[in-house]
Order: sequence, then C-alpha cells, then structure tokens
Amino acid sequence: MSTQRVLVVDDEPKIRMTVRGYLEADGFEVVEAGDGPSGLQAVTRHRPDLVVLDVMLPGLDGFQVLRRIREASRIPVIMLTARDEEVDRLIGFTTGSDDYVTKPFSPRELALRVRAVLRRTDGGSEETEDAALRFDGLTIDPDTRTVLVRDANNKRTVELSALDFDLLLALARAPGRVFTRRGLLAQVWGEDFFGDERVVDVHIRTLRRALGDDAGAPRFVGTVRTVGYRFMGRPT
Repeated sequence: MSTQRVLVVDDEPKIRMTVRGYLEADGFEVVEAGDGPSGLQAVTRHRPDLVVLDVMLPGLDGFQVLRRIREASRIPVIMLTARDEEVDRLIGFTTGSDDYVTKPFSPRELALRVRAVLRRTDGGSEETEDAALRFDGLTIDPDTRTVLVRDANNKRTVELSALDFDLLLALARAPGRVFTRRGLLAQVWGEDFFGDERVVDVHIRTLRRALGDDAGAPRFVGTVRTVGYRFMGRPT
C-alpha cells in the first residue's frame, strides 16, 4: 500500500515541525504550508489524502480555505482551533470539516485522529451492509454514501462530510437505540480515539443542520438528556 500523504497548514513553524515528526513516525508522508493561499496551492499540487488545517491563518483563514477545498473535493480535513469561540464558528459553517482539535493539543492525539479519519474514509470499500436505509422523509445509501431528505414539498440531496455520514449511518442502523457519546466515539471515531466527548455534540449539531432537523422537535436525531443520542426516523 502506498504511503498516505498529509498536508499540514499552520503559520507556526514549531507546530508544523512537531506535527510532522509525529506523523512521519507513524509512516505518513508530510507536506507543509504556512498560510491560506499556500495551503490551497499545496492541495492542488500534492493531492494529499488528508489536510490538517489551522483556523487562524494569514492570507485566507482556515474557514475560507476549507470552503474552497469543499468546492472541489471531499478530501478529509481536520481543523485546529485555538478557542471555544472558533469551535462555535466551526459548528456554524456548512463547509464540512471531518474533525477538529482544540489548541493546545497533544501531537500524539492528533496523529491518532489522522489515522482514525483516514481509516473511516478508506474503509468505505469494506462496507458489507450496503442496502439503502429508508425512513419517513429520509433515505441513506451506504453504497453510494448519499443522503436524500424529503418533505411534503420537495426532496434534496444532503452533502455530508465522511464523518457526519458515518455518524448518521451508525445511528440509523439501530433506530430507537440510545447511544452514549463514548459509544458513538468507539463506533465512529474508532476504539483508539481519546479526547473530549464534546466532539460528538459538535458533529450532531452539524448533522442536524444539514438534515434541517430541529433539536427541539427532531424528526431524525433525538437527544437523550445526560446520556447521548438516538435515531428517531420511522422505517418505511
């Protein structure tokens, strides 16, 4: 199997050097960029398998870079954020990052996140349960990794990141089952994932936004207070 390439976009050379060291120790090829425009050029030139993208970048910030990447590619992107306010901004964007890590972060944790995201996105070809799941107002096709939302007036295809699709699929394959955050982390992020369980809440919110689901009166993803989440769609 060919070596997977990771692009690290951060304006702090020490951070790039540290992340590079850990990723190369894990067997990845690493390329670097120090600002937004250079990061976009590196995506085109080097065609990485994954991008680690800082939010606070000169030239173009990380959100602008992410939006431009998503205009042309579904390449996995892990965002590096420095403040909770940036996490809130990340939630509000519909451009679709696959994961986020808050600074200061453990380089070892980031390397594990990289491997977990790549395992998810590369693992699609190993999917065995590929029959489409059909619910009232929602169709999920694991084979084509597409999601269709329907209501009384129209239907639309929903664009989801690889992680958000896997999260929705995990919930939808067990309608009514209550998943704890830790259980979802193990099933979707991987058993070797460690870190803040809030990452589940972030992706549930982006998933609901994409589906047009109301957290107060959900059609598809419901909250079980103090426990976790469950899928509420009715099979058809």
